[in-house]
Amino acid sequence: MHLVLVHVFLAHGSGEMLGKDQPVRLQLIETKQGMSPLKGVMMELEDGAFPLLESVKGTSDLEEGFGDANFSLLVGAMPRKQGMERSDLLSANAAIFADQGKALSATAAPGSRVLIVGNPANTNALVAAANAPDMLPEQFMAMTRLDQSRAEGMIAEKAGVDVKDVDRVIIWGNHSATQYPDVSHARIGGRWAKDVIKDDKWLTGDFVSKVQKRGAEVIAARGASSAASAASAAIDNIRDVHLGSDKWQSIGVLSDGSYGIGGGLWYSVPCACPGLHYTRVKGLPIDAYSAKMMSATEAELVAERDAVRHLLPSSYDAGVPLQKLVALKEAWDANDKARIQEASKSLPARFQAAVKSALSS
Repeated sequence: MHLVLVHVFLAHGSGEMLGKDQPVRLQLIETKQGMSPLKGVMMELEDGAFPLLESVKGTSDLEEGFGDANFSLLVGAMPRKQGMERSDLLSANAAIFADQGKALSATAAPGSRVLIVGNPANTNALVAAANAPDMLPEQFMAMTRLDQSRAEGMIAEKAGVDVKDVDRVIIWGNHSATQYPDVSHARIGGRWAKDVIKDDKWLTGDFVSKVQKRGAEVIAARGASSAASAASAAIDNIRDVHLGSDKWQSIGVLSDGSYGIGGGLWYSVPCACPGLHYTRVKGLPIDAYSAKMMSATEAELVAERDAVRHLLPSSYDAGVPLQKLVALKEAWDANDKARIQEASKSLPARFQAAVKSALSS
């Protein structure tokens, strides 16, 4: 049993994730080979006598495990090992998440929230969502909260303050070595971070590099990927989306075209969490350095998406950036056929067919 799950189970039972007055029923999914260790974990949960834990069930059947689930944490991926490339993880794990997406779509509760923790999380979220036709893409989140927590810890240490005094640190893009930890909008004790840490060389050099490579550093030190810190981040992510928070949270969500990021990617952006859902923080100014870094991590996500296209249903269309739809509407309102045709060129086939039909009618 993955240590991340053990920490999450304990948090569930004690109310740290969904609230101190929310009873929970845990439905745990394992492989057939892993059922014996899972039974041991279930015994420990029962022995803990958690007042909010109503029941614990273990199964190797995906549809049974996801049945009527309100929240699902998808941690069951092959863990990254020392020397393993992300391409290895892609081929090993994407098929797992395709099956999980199908099962979630078939049996999870309406409005279910899904957090993908297993790596490569962003592309696993894409694959799962693409294979869940009866769910909205917005129901799937890829976890980059761990990267945000790492970045906030490093900023706090550099500034000599408590980590609770640091906010608005953003993780853009992929949960990988191309991610961009951005402090352009961060605050330390309410002050702009760059007014407190007057060391641009560190902020764009060692800081960025260390956050990007922290996962590999943990693996090198302990011979396995992050456990307790990953569990803590998963708990924070679900809690803040569900119960609300006054701080920005970095979450990998389906790109809607904001900040010029192409559609069909689970790209980490800053989100506000008023409670029960998240909303993207939009309209932030992006400097030239940030734009370059954001484009680099986008390019990696595009490459990952292309590598798993064989696992995407033939009916799946990538998300359409909002600005492209706006351009099409403006051309339509102007009754400019040339602009309409140009604006529709880069849209999915079903959009192009609809435009062609409308123009000919």
